[in-house]
Amino acid sequence: MPSFFPDGADRRVEIIEVGTRDGLQIEHHIVPAVDKIALINRMIDAGIRHIEVTSFVSPKAVPQLADAEEVLAGIRKRPDTNLMALVPNVRAAERALKTPVDGGVLLCSASDTHNRKNLNRSIAASLEGMRDVADLLQGGGKEVHGAIATAFGCPFEGEVTADNVLRIAEAYMTLGAQHLTLGDTTGMATPRNIRDTVALLRREFPGVDLCLHLHNTRGVGLANVLAGLEMGVRRFDASVGGLGGCPFAAGATGNICTEDLVYLLDECGWESGVSLEGAMEVAHQMEALLGKPLPGQVMRAGRRLRLHAADDVVTASG
Repeated sequence: MPSFFPDGADRRVEIIEVGTRDGLQIEHHIVPAVDKIALINRMIDAGIRHIEVTSFVSPKAVPQLADAEEVLAGIRKRPDTNLMALVPNVRAAERALKTPVDGGVLLCSASDTHNRKNLNRSIAASLEGMRDVADLLQGGGKEVHGAIATAFGCPFEGEVTADNVLRIAEAYMTLGAQHLTLGDTTGMATPRNIRDTVALLRREFPGVDLCLHLHNTRGVGLANVLAGLEMGVRRFDASVGGLGGCPFAAGATGNICTEDLVYLLDECGWESGVSLEGAMEVAHQMEALLGKPLPGQVMRAGRRLRLHAADDVVTASG
């Protein structure tokens, strides 16, 4: 794909694993902390360097993530491992400061209705409270990352306004956020609006380090990755086995699948640093923990040139 690689282009793509946060938050079966820790350690062994581990959210709201501190304390970090967690408010930031997490993710929806469902407050109230959260994180030596949920459409309001996306992005830039994530919360993104939204943000905030958080709700998740790559995006969230979905948004289904993304990048000549075999092993481990099939495809089919013995397959007759 020569159009992806102009002379001197960097082929490195960062994958941010979100399976134990965005993936598990919608699951009713509570995965014990010890199993989450083992899963994350295997992710690290597979070459995943950026992991959004958990959320410092109220245990009543998301019981699955009530063990945030325990999980973070048990992870076998490497020097190049970057651990992040969702930090929605001051109380969450105070909890984060007592853990080995490297960065906190601030979150606000581009849709006021979804923001009220997800965070129980308006966009304006969320933006107003972010300064205190960011100050606490930065004062404690933690990175600040900004995420915009429903950036490509809302299941309650439909299209979101460019003004809302820009005002939230500007708030994050003012706070000194290291990265800006555009969230496709319920899979409403298409290659066209990926290109339009990325171009808009690049015009308004030249040099902004963008990440795409994509879902595969309508089957175009990896097509949206390709559109993002064409637009110069080099950071993508993904979830082991394609697990996930927002519990506070109608019609939410799984994130793009980590091992499927690794396969796509490998086949297109990009470099993620993640072992496909290792990522598939993690997916099978997650599937066993949950006791149900996951939607990932490469974990079933394997690499493109995976061969099978001809004698193991029936021969057509008649």
